[in-house]
Amino acid sequence: MSGPRQQITEGEFAGWERSDSDDFERYSGPYYERSEPDGRRRIAFRAEARHMNGHGVMHGGCLMTFADAALFTISHDARAGQRGVTLQLAGDFLEPVPEGAWVEATGEVVRGGGKTIFVRGMVTADGTAALSFNGIVRKIGERR
Repeated sequence: MSGPRQQITEGEFAGWERSDSDDFERYSGPYYERSEPDGRRRIAFRAEARHMNGHGVMHGGCLMTFADAALFTISHDARAGQRGVTLQLAGDFLEPVPEGAWVEATGEVVRGGGKTIFVRGMVTADGTAALSFNGIVRKIGERR
């Protein structure tokens, strides 16, 4: 997420931040993020009926959209104020995500520096591994 952040003070996301600068993420989420004491960044949302497929579990495209957003949360520090684009994103679906689940992702920068950042992460649903993903972010310049 980029742009101005709103600190959430009430509800289940109290203590998290949300950015409203990305219309698509606001529509597909909204997604909330925070930094952990160890410096890792975390992103989360609550699975709603609109995220489900015809079988009553989260649509794979929804999970991959969330993983794409997570790439940028996880790579935040490595991007050091730079905007970025996704060069590659791959995922392995591990378990279905039911409606109502707390969905979150965290991960690590495997390799940074220069203009290319390699990220590995995990999406969980109520603590159960749901999607393992990896991706590449390319820095494209200063944020506007």
